[in-house]
Amino acid sequence: MKSRTSGTAWRHANIGRLLNNAVRRFEGRVLELMSERGHDETRIAHVSLTRNLDVEGTRLTELARRASMSKQAMGELVDQCAELGLVDRIADPTDRRARIVMFTPAGRKWLDAFRDAVDIAEREMRAELGKATMDAILKGLAAYGAEFDTLDDPN
Repeated sequence: MKSRTSGTAWRHANIGRLLNNAVRRFEGRVLELMSERGHDETRIAHVSLTRNLDVEGTRLTELARRASMSKQAMGELVDQCAELGLVDRIADPTDRRARIVMFTPAGRKWLDAFRDAVDIAEREMRAELGKATMDAILKGLAAYGAEFDTLDDPN
C-alpha cells in the first residue's frame, strides 16, 4: 500500500502553502503600491517590524517576540528602519535602562501610506474573489489566528 506522503501534490495544495502564496502575492502588491507612492525603500522585512510596532511604541524585546525573531535580528531591522527615518529609539520612562522603538513623524506618514496601500490591495483582492469569498476568508482567518494577534490596539 502506498504511503499517504509518497506523492508530492500535497506540497502544492496544502493550506500552509496556499496561505503563503496568497500572502506573498498580497505583500508584493502592497510593496508595489508603496513604491509607486515614493516609498521604494520599503522591503517586506520593514513590514515585519512595523506590523508589530504599537503606535505608542514597543520595546525591542517585545517586537522580537511578536515577530518570532531574535533580539539581534530585530535590532538590525530597527537600525535599518531608523536609517530610513521611520523609527527612533527612546528611553523607556518606566525603566531608563530599556529602550522603546517608536514611529517618527516620517514613520507615521509612512504608516498612513502603508495603510492606504493595504486598503487598495484588499479592494483589488475583493474585486477578484468576490464579496462572499472575501468575507468568508476574513472571518475564518480572524477566528483561526485570533490568539496570535500581537498588537495592543484593536483599532
